[in-house]
Amino acid sequence: MTASRLVLFATLVSDGMKVTDGALAIEDDRIAFAGNRDDFLAKEDAGQFAVHPVPEGAVLIPGLIDLHCHGAAGADFAAPEHQAVTEALGYLHKAGTTTLLASLVTADRGAMVEAAEILAEFAEEGLIAGIHAEGPFLSEARCGAQDPRFLSNPQPEFVDELFAASRGQLRTMTYAPELEGSEELISQLVSYGVVPSLGHTNATATQTADSLLFAREQLRSAGVDGFTEKPTVTHLFNGMPPLHHREPGPVAACLETAQREDAYVELIGDGVHLSPDTVRLMFNLVRARSILLVSDSMAATGLADGSYSLGPQEVNVADGQARLATDGSLAGGTATLLQIVRATVAAGIPLVQAVYAATVNPASLIGLADEVGSLHYGFAADVLVLDAELQLVETFRKGQLL
Repeated sequence: MTASRLVLFATLVSDGMKVTDGALAIEDDRIAFAGNRDDFLAKEDAGQFAVHPVPEGAVLIPGLIDLHCHGAAGADFAAPEHQAVTEALGYLHKAGTTTLLASLVTADRGAMVEAAEILAEFAEEGLIAGIHAEGPFLSEARCGAQDPRFLSNPQPEFVDELFAASRGQLRTMTYAPELEGSEELISQLVSYGVVPSLGHTNATATQTADSLLFAREQLRSAGVDGFTEKPTVTHLFNGMPPLHHREPGPVAACLETAQREDAYVELIGDGVHLSPDTVRLMFNLVRARSILLVSDSMAATGLADGSYSLGPQEVNVADGQARLATDGSLAGGTATLLQIVRATVAAGIPLVQAVYAATVNPASLIGLADEVGSLHYGFAADVLVLDAELQLVETFRKGQLL
């Protein structure tokens, strides 16, 4: 069903604000109005918009944006098959993640290049917003679910090959700052318009702080229109040593940098990777403006417990928790981003802040701040209709009711 001219009357939540008596109008694939109901009804053409019914107490939020997603509905983005990826994206879009990066894991170099080539097709079709490479330049000591057989120090020639294979669709790459050649890697990534994302690291606090500062300086000097000036931190707390009062490690440096709004930190707020108390603490310490809520979802998302793959690794899922078959390490998530937004609210964070961290911030990071992530006039009509309990009722993507 395609929306030609529709209007929905409900509470609007966007950009850290709430409009309780709101109206959102959709014309074709764009938002034609977002604001107060009375202001919409005062428009000369208000009568030309058909009223789209929503439940009592409904809340409208922008379509969510997931910058760390390895798959869903049986599809593994690290080993993509066209039909499986198509079905997974259909599932994710309908589940409320209307924009996403498809994440690769560390694997054989040829496999990573092949996956990038295939995923680039989906980016060019507008079904994903690009590709995130989680590795292969990561710490073996903190590799988590990344296969240590394929880890290495930065290799400039492989970055060239991967970027070429992605046809310019590589958007972010996770790296460990303590590895030899990491500064050169940062410079190379920024020259390609790829955002460095610090993670899977055993670095000291000083190494971490210095690397984030260097990445920030490189991004600031890039001079690319719409390009973010902030590096990111891949799933803060996970894949790094815990905070200790005598050896604060990377967590402390990441928090301090994010608190200054000089970096974004990813949080997998699914109640498995992080305690709800930790999620609430992060919002209260570094604030929503520096947080990216992500899912880190893998192939089991949307499916039952069982055996799955994450790149070259075998994963067992039990009680919704994905763990490596070899050593039990967490191996991605099984929650959608909307489920994580709900869990964040349940942890005590206001909905406006949780939505901000899953819309405005990621849109800004990948250069889409004037296209998605907000309920604004002229933006893509990516809209989620939620009921009063924040359960998904309907999803619009580019004006299309999914």
